[in-house]
Amino acid sequence: MSGEAAETITFDDFRKVDIRVGTVLEARPFPEARKPALQLLVDFGPEFGIKKSSAQITRNDTVQELVGRQVAAVVNFPPRQIGPMMSEVLTLGFPDEAGEVMLIAPDRKVPNGGRLY
Repeated sequence: MSGEAAETITFDDFRKVDIRVGTVLEARPFPEARKPALQLLVDFGPEFGIKKSSAQITRNDTVQELVGRQVAAVVNFPPRQIGPMMSEVLTLGFPDEAGEVMLIAPDRKVPNGGRLY
């Protein structure tokens, strides 16, 4: 995914992608996924509620480290079937030096449900 730049978009295009912050309530192994992954239960506040996500984050984060951590996710993609689970949001990250996902989050705690702008 890294390397080549994506095509140029407008600010209106960017605004269509709804990226919100939430707090991980639960994290557990997801052995049914084709690629190593964890199942996350994330609280996006009263407006969006609690959503499920499948995230390929098994190398840099443990289940214990994730609980209570804030993460950023796209909340307006359609749900996607991942094995037996319906993933409702896309949790976001950047690749580390080895290409493994490093989750992105605010530097300080912010209210759940806040939108990236």
